[in-house]
Amino acid sequence: MERYCAYQERCHKDIILKLNEMRMIPEAVDQIMTHLIQENYLNEERFAKSFARGKFNIKKWGRKRIVNELKQRGISRYNISIALKEIDEKVYLETLNTLAKKRLGQITEKDIQKRKRKLADYLLYRGWESHLVYAKLQELIIAP
Repeated sequence: MERYCAYQERCHKDIILKLNEMRMIPEAVDQIMTHLIQENYLNEERFAKSFARGKFNIKKWGRKRIVNELKQRGISRYNISIALKEIDEKVYLETLNTLAKKRLGQITEKDIQKRKRKLADYLLYRGWESHLVYAKLQELIIAP
């Protein structure tokens, strides 16, 4: 399990699932978890920071989707708020702008309302905050 944790940052839930797949008894799971935490192979704050940075930089996810994914993995609110601080606000807004312009260029729809809807759906699905998405729509798609 040490090698499994050293290879990639893992959350507690991942390790518990893996140990349950290996049909470990609950006492063994507790003992292994304790060892991994004490030896710093397992650290939820470090996992949350790494996860947030990676999903933002590589997959261009917005804060809402990152938060939802971290919640699904059982990460505490405190660690989620620390993880979100890893994302620089200026870079965040620049990424939204770049992503929106790129996607708008790919939408072939002629009807302005449908273009707005498609772009909004795309950005909202990726977890960008609705007030930022609608402000970006107003900026990029101007009705004739």
